[in-house]
Amino acid sequence: MTTMTTDTAHLYWNTEWQQADASSPWARAEPWVLDHARSLAPGSRILDLGAGIGRHALALAAMGHQVTALDAAEAAVTAIDAAARAQGLNIATRLAPMTDLPFDADQFDHVLSWNVIYHGDETIVRRSMAEIARVTRAGGTFMGTMLSARRVPVEQARAPGREISRNTWTFDGPGDKVHPHYFCTAADLLALMPEFEVSTLFDRVHDKPGSWHWHLLAEKLAEPRA
Repeated sequence: MTTMTTDTAHLYWNTEWQQADASSPWARAEPWVLDHARSLAPGSRILDLGAGIGRHALALAAMGHQVTALDAAEAAVTAIDAAARAQGLNIATRLAPMTDLPFDADQFDHVLSWNVIYHGDETIVRRSMAEIARVTRAGGTFMGTMLSARRVPVEQARAPGREISRNTWTFDGPGDKVHPHYFCTAADLLALMPEFEVSTLFDRVHDKPGSWHWHLLAEKLAEPRA
């Protein structure tokens, strides 16, 4: 039996990354990401999962951390390689899906995934969370964002949408939401993370009204929660 692959949004973003430059909003690092990185030990091993054009990977490498930037879009990896060379930064790049990370277990002190792992259905999200847990060392941290369930009515008001599977929606019109996106409650999100203890979790809008995202910071447990 063939299983449908729903993590297809990188096809949209590959085109976007080909057009993005330093003036893009996707070139500006998030303050919370940088604040946490400053609290890490010097030279920490960091994975930027779904790195885009490198707004965080470049900033974290400039702080002196050992950064690996991964994306499923080839244009993203190309952009990061070029920017790192131009800025004299050492960043390892990998072209790979978030559901099958090409790294050893316990390889990273910190994993960052900003606006990435909700691109797919619940199966994709679970696989991605499990991979994040696998490559993060015990006591290491994970920072990420997820789409909030309270955003679904906002999207429905903008364009016709369909729930194609549990918590997973597609919407008509321009943008990447013609590809499956996963929207969750806090309870849904915590259930996806038995290997982590969440220390910070809040729901806020991003740059546009109604753009609700969960923001979380968590620590990898030595043993998964039963």
